[in-house]
Amino acid sequence: MYALANRILDSIYVEVDRNKEISGLAFAPDDVVRFKKEGKRAIYIGMENGYPIGTDLSRVEHFYNRGVRYITLCHTSNNDICDSSTDKKGPDHNGLSDFGKEVVKKMNELGMIIDVSHISDKSFYDVIELSDAPVIASHSSVRAICDHPRNMTDDMIKKLAEKGGVIQICLLGNYIKKADTTSMNYIKKQELREKYNNFDFKNEAERDSAWAEWRRINKEYPQKLPTIADAVDHIDHVVKLVGVDYVGIGSDFDGGGGLADCKDVSDYPKITEELLRRGYSEEDIAKIWGGNFLRVFREIEKHKKDS
Repeated sequence: MYALANRILDSIYVEVDRNKEISGLAFAPDDVVRFKKEGKRAIYIGMENGYPIGTDLSRVEHFYNRGVRYITLCHTSNNDICDSSTDKKGPDHNGLSDFGKEVVKKMNELGMIIDVSHISDKSFYDVIELSDAPVIASHSSVRAICDHPRNMTDDMIKKLAEKGGVIQICLLGNYIKKADTTSMNYIKKQELREKYNNFDFKNEAERDSAWAEWRRINKEYPQKLPTIADAVDHIDHVVKLVGVDYVGIGSDFDGGGGLADCKDVSDYPKITEELLRRGYSEEDIAKIWGGNFLRVFREIEKHKKDS
């Protein structure tokens, strides 16, 4: 996976260079402003799953030097860093592993953003206790509204905010409203998860095959998806709980699903319209659409300089 991660990074550099008239690689919070002035898209690199780090701490700095600015500590399964919220076999480490604690410290030292989406509740509390800098949940929603282990409890959201972090609401349907477990869409997808060991793929061919089957299921058994209004209910909940400075949006569109009235980024203005309808100010909406994330990013950069 280390070699694969590096190949993916190579391909990102190639594609951005190929499209350098309209895009550029961004490494610092204010790069987005600079690229906007140049009429370009700022491309930030994140790593969803610290698995490629293995047990080699030097790889954290290697990936930082290659442009990776945040790491989601784990994904759907446990790894050497921490326990996942959705590993069927249960915890391996009871939170962060000893190695994972060193990863958190190294990321603080580098000014690298720690992402707590996907990690178990115990892993989350371990990170909150250990990290000297704010952390993000790049794509998580509210468990009080949709009871899913991938979502965050009110106490977790409060702790995240106390740390100065941000929870970015995931627009994947199953994290906005509980799935209808009696639907054929749900049943067939569960069968698919079992077939591919909860999507722990052996190789790229198996991954491609699984996602082709996933798309076929969606075509043959269309899923009844939640709406933008349902997603904004999650934003409202966070705002009422801790304030507008600690919430954002993290679509997770590459994970599939989306919302009934928000299939891709072209539908994003509809989210802004819903926020305006509910009385959010333009300043608040700017915070939700990335301002809060950039504030956290800057704070982490400042922490790096102070260390």
